[in-house]
Amino acid sequence: MIKKVLIAEDHESANISLRKTLEDLAIVDTAHVYYCDDALNKVAIALKAGSSFDLLITDLYFEPDACKQVLSGGTELITAARKIQPDLKILVFSAESRPAAIRLLYDQFDIDGFVRKARNDAKELKEAISEIAQHRRYFPRHIRQLIEKRMNDYPFTEFDIRIITLLAQGMPQKDIPAYLKRNGIKPAGLSSIEKRLNQMKEALGFFKNEQLVLHCKELGHI
Repeated sequence: MIKKVLIAEDHESANISLRKTLEDLAIVDTAHVYYCDDALNKVAIALKAGSSFDLLITDLYFEPDACKQVLSGGTELITAARKIQPDLKILVFSAESRPAAIRLLYDQFDIDGFVRKARNDAKELKEAISEIAQHRRYFPRHIRQLIEKRMNDYPFTEFDIRIITLLAQGMPQKDIPAYLKRNGIKPAGLSSIEKRLNQMKEALGFFKNEQLVLHCKELGHI
């Protein structure tokens, strides 16, 4: 159950709207801040007092102003807050729309939910909070569809599949150039291989070669 919520949002109108949404859900124990540093401070104080927050709702992008900050954005806040309170639930409320960037929030930052600032976002926020309260991750359907479409439509080349297959077979990345040279496959330079792997990971929102291998297995490419 979610009873205590912290809102980190630098736009006053969005901050007020979030508080109203929480009131509609009968969540009245809330706190709100406009800066990431203040949010982290509140997480630490609440935890020390034995009254920790159940959920942090944060934007990703905070406009800089005259008030100097150590934490400049939502991802830095998420990382820092989880170090203090590992069980803290995280809901990102942002205008971010890039599928790969959103997927990265789940894969790398282990967020519990994402809601895009758009029409009907208040309704979606309520759905997200209700799901998170049941210890389920909330992944918006339209975002999931965009990511799946992009991933299924990614134009893997024969060269891509060859190097991913070698990785899947357990060959270290540093040994792939020698194999390619022996078999007359170009390009065979280590820098070319690294560049291609990085391009694929960036396009698909991955950050490990293992994710590329698993993805290609799921699609039946290898």
